[in-house]
Amino acid sequence: MKHIRNFCIIAHIDHGKSTLADRLLDATQSVTDREKQDQLLDNMDLERERGITIKSHAIQMYYQKDGVKHTLNLIDTPGHVDFSYEVSRSIAACEGALLIVDAAQGIQAQTISNLYLALEHDLEIIPILNKIDLPSANPEEVGDQIIDLIGCSREDILHASAKTGQGVPAILDAIIERVPAPVGDPDAPLQALIFDSHYNPFRGIEAMFKVVNGSIKSGEKVKFMATGKQYEADEIGINLIKQSPAKEIKTGDVGYIISGIKEAKEVKVGDTITSVVNPASEAIAGFEEVKPMVFAGIYPVDTEEFEELRGSLEKLQLNDASLTFEAETSAALGFGFRCGFLGMLHMEIIQERLEREFNMTVITTVPNVSYKAYMKKNPDQAIWVQNPTDFPDPTKMDYMEEPFIKAQIITSADFVGAVMNLCIGKRGQLTNQTYLTHDRVELSFDMPLAEIVFDFYDRLKTISKGYASFDYHPIGYKQSVLVKVDVMLNGEPVDALSALIHKDNAYDIGKKMCSKLKELIPRQQFMIAIQAAIGNKIIARETLSALRKDVTAKCYGGDISRKRKLLEKQKAGKKRMRQLGNVEIPQSAFLAVLKLND
Repeated sequence: MKHIRNFCIIAHIDHGKSTLADRLLDATQSVTDREKQDQLLDNMDLERERGITIKSHAIQMYYQKDGVKHTLNLIDTPGHVDFSYEVSRSIAACEGALLIVDAAQGIQAQTISNLYLALEHDLEIIPILNKIDLPSANPEEVGDQIIDLIGCSREDILHASAKTGQGVPAILDAIIERVPAPVGDPDAPLQALIFDSHYNPFRGIEAMFKVVNGSIKSGEKVKFMATGKQYEADEIGINLIKQSPAKEIKTGDVGYIISGIKEAKEVKVGDTITSVVNPASEAIAGFEEVKPMVFAGIYPVDTEEFEELRGSLEKLQLNDASLTFEAETSAALGFGFRCGFLGMLHMEIIQERLEREFNMTVITTVPNVSYKAYMKKNPDQAIWVQNPTDFPDPTKMDYMEEPFIKAQIITSADFVGAVMNLCIGKRGQLTNQTYLTHDRVELSFDMPLAEIVFDFYDRLKTISKGYASFDYHPIGYKQSVLVKVDVMLNGEPVDALSALIHKDNAYDIGKKMCSKLKELIPRQQFMIAIQAAIGNKIIARETLSALRKDVTAKCYGGDISRKRKLLEKQKAGKKRMRQLGNVEIPQSAFLAVLKLND
């Protein structure tokens, strides 16, 4: 056990952690020349296309130091704020972390956030300055930022270039010298923590685990403590580039188990595996329950695919435990699911994975956050409102609360004014402003979560020319004045387009929604009235005129009454058609509501 090291890599997005993982695999000769490719651990098409890590990936490497062979278990983690739950799961299975900072860009918001996660779990931090081969690298200044942040000495900071491989042997030596070996009792009953799982269509569910106490043998009868189900460990093994079966996995090591589990809900991330013959008395304290930040409805385009969509979401949930969902119905869209996500990028990725991995064509409704409503009758008990259709009767309601976040934005001093304007326009309150260096500022705001759900991140990147980094964490609920804005087509409310909006913004957003829908809804044979309403009060209206055939074309000359007769006849037909006709809303209309500021 003393020769095992479990560590993860934490960094802001695009600071070079996937490239460094490649270099570590090269240096330990874990990959052959045939298997080599850039971002080897990012094995999802989406990850490679977007150049971001979405999933954490575990891999085992071997490294000789002073004639002794050491086992290194690397768990690569995502850097984007929407995947911080993946990071927290990886950290739970490690004893050390490599903190990577880009020597040209310096410390960013997500670096700080992930670092705090690691410090909460008492991980040993090894700071690394990456990309020191760049002409714009500034190792002295960025080194000072790291010293201020974690209180280490300048000698503790390693210099490396993941692109050229410079400094990689020193990193491997530092992992062995500084990261503590895992602690655990090899003779105690088996306790193994599940930190990830995924679905294999041929072999069922594969769960990744770290053995905390005892050991697990191939063919042994095991029990999952959260569900109480028992299985046989058909195959256990370790994750090299390919899975490598093993006879036994001992204390402190990381491996996988395949036991023919077909039902997705039988494997829970954070569960404890123990032996049936010699069970552990209690489960390992699992990690925190995930708290979704953004909710949206996902509906199949073909209503007959409802059960298929349920199966697809269950399999996705295995691989991404931060996704939550429950069944719901909509008058406009039929049967579907109310899903909880950690942010807008997370929602976009889930939608794309459903389409690519499971061939599901889905419609996603307008995202919103969850609110608390307090009624006059029962003021002590809050009603959760996660969907505009659950909005209670305003006359019986006392007040509402909406979730607020603490937003941390690190940007260049040149863009402070523009960033402040954006945040204050989104109902943010400036709470702190700190100069990290002479031209780098950290701004802290208290903001409503609903305001950052839509296009906040994109607009922040635009006004700062890509230089601002953004991170947030929830700080609880605060009282707010909210109204439900309904969109009606020919007097019929479209529940999928309803939104809960702050009263001050309701008129503006209602007007924008109507004009956007007028552009996107195709013209019909009859006139369509597009209205936005708060309760019974119409606050905005646009009219989409009907497509008309020129019925008077065959009349040339003659009395005007002949033409009028034909037009009256057409008018009566249009009126009847309007009563019977229903308006098809394209998927682009649901998504366009998110981009109202464009």
